[in-house]
Amino acid sequence: STLQLWLTFAPVADKTAAYFHVSLEMVNWLSIVYLLISIPFGLVATWVLDSVGLRCAVILSAWLNMMGSIIRMFSVLKFLSLGSQSYWYLFIGQCLCALAQPLIIFSPTKLAALWFPDHQRATANMIASMSNPLGILIANVLSPALVPEGKHIPLMLGVYAIPAVTACALATVGIHEKVPPTPPSASATNSTSQPFLTGLKMLLRNKPYIILAVCFGGGIGMFTCFSALLEQILCEKGYSNEFAGLNGALFTVCGLLGAFLLGLYVDRTRKFIESTKICFCLSSLASIMFAVTSRFRHQAVMLAITSSLFGFFGFAIYPIAMELAVECSYPVGEGTSTGLIFVASQIEGVILMILLQALTVRVSEDPSSTCALDQDGALDWTTPVLVLAGLCSAMACFYVIFFHTDYKRLHAET
Repeated sequence: STLQLWLTFAPVADKTAAYFHVSLEMVNWLSIVYLLISIPFGLVATWVLDSVGLRCAVILSAWLNMMGSIIRMFSVLKFLSLGSQSYWYLFIGQCLCALAQPLIIFSPTKLAALWFPDHQRATANMIASMSNPLGILIANVLSPALVPEGKHIPLMLGVYAIPAVTACALATVGIHEKVPPTPPSASATNSTSQPFLTGLKMLLRNKPYIILAVCFGGGIGMFTCFSALLEQILCEKGYSNEFAGLNGALFTVCGLLGAFLLGLYVDRTRKFIESTKICFCLSSLASIMFAVTSRFRHQAVMLAITSSLFGFFGFAIYPIAMELAVECSYPVGEGTSTGLIFVASQIEGVILMILLQALTVRVSEDPSSTCALDQDGALDWTTPVLVLAGLCSAMACFYVIFFHTDYKRLHAET
């Protein structure tokens, strides 16, 4: 539910801007603030996971998430008559939800390492990690459906608060143990992960890990931008919010499928490096297809296929690269090695979001555009999408050429 709360507004950015009387940039800040906050707090979250434990992390994150979703609802309660202040309640709510996000997103590798034997780890990690895109999927489908017009925004905020409250209740009541009574694998038995700061120093000296963090972090950053800006990119060429939501949904569903298949394959063959390299190249080809296709009108079918392929190959890398991060940095704690990649991805995501918005060009209002704008014309996204495709291809090449590593955790276990 954290990720649903993060992208609540992206699929209905134009209507949110009109409802709260703020600019589109201000609405994008509701997504960007998530990235900014989870950079410093990401480091805190890795410490919590590796030092205090998994149970505490999950419960803390559930509470933060619930508080944030409730504060967001204050912004639309008529009897508080907040006027111009209402946007800031939305903003503070987003900030609290953002604090919860790293705690949850870092936990899959920890969960897989503590609770699962080595031949099930990639699959366990995949299932836990893929609840993230599921949240994004729900936001992409639900937000446009709940908000046919601006006046339905209060309803949307109410609906999104329900899973947050439920999750909080479940986590608080349901989680009793920090670790299972009997360790499932050799590395979980002697789980002597390094102290937090030692681990951090080891990571920063580890060349394969740094390459993985930069390339893979950039990949997550691009996915973030793609999810958050999709509606704005497509509306200028006359595609509806619902179609943009459908594309976001296809992107995610195919991604879940890709990750599931690759997780099973890698658990069987242990070909971590080969599979990530091939998928990275294929997803950069898909990003080039998207850059070209999204520049033309009436290309609905091609756009749907492109988004599906981009998701299928891109998301598939995610759980495998997370396991790979643990393999190339063992014996550093799983929370730290995954956490640092995530922090890198947030930094790259923020830079990309700001860069891409800066590269847009104002064009005079086009009669066939579907952007709900009251400003001076629509935005043309041609340069940003081409830059995105170029960066994606450059990172894929860099990763394929320079990334090599031993599987340290597997060696330690044998």
